[in-house]
Amino acid sequence: MGKNISHKVGKGITPEAFIRQMEKNQDIFLSNYKNFSMDEKDLTLLKNLCNDKDIRCEIIAADWCGDVARNVPVIFRLMEVVNIPAEVFILEENFDLIDQFLTLGGRSVPVVLFTNRNGDVLAQWGPRPAYIQEPMVEFKHLQLDPNSEEYKNKVKDVYTEIMRRYGEGTEHHQLIIDEIRDILAQIN
Repeated sequence: MGKNISHKVGKGITPEAFIRQMEKNQDIFLSNYKNFSMDEKDLTLLKNLCNDKDIRCEIIAADWCGDVARNVPVIFRLMEVVNIPAEVFILEENFDLIDQFLTLGGRSVPVVLFTNRNGDVLAQWGPRPAYIQEPMVEFKHLQLDPNSEEYKNKVKDVYTEIMRRYGEGTEHHQLIIDEIRDILAQIN
């Protein structure tokens, strides 16, 4: 990736502090956190992938974001089980950080960064699992005028499809587990 965020590493808040200070979406967040589970095979594989690796997890998030409420609890739990230190940077307090990691040209959260102790960014994930993000990627490629009726109609359809792909329960958790496992497998 070639980016370094050493000036930020160690200056975020803990996952527990993030959860405590949430003013929005805390119920959805805690439901995803409490209902997290993974099979023994994934657990063993993830632990083996992270063994002896100097990895940290830096998460840019905002409590008002539904994707944060659905995805970050899974990231928190994964980091717990593989013993990777995680910290959170509140979007509104860290525009300098998010602006280095834009998604489709915008400030989308969550952004999950895997770094080494020196702050070198080794990998990035977010804001959603790829399957759930597909409708947004396709929509952005249309390059519609944000002030047009077509834009307003299509963006509603995109968010409806994104919510359909998330599903009602924790089905999306496995998508995140698979993608994070693949990312961690690529980090030397």
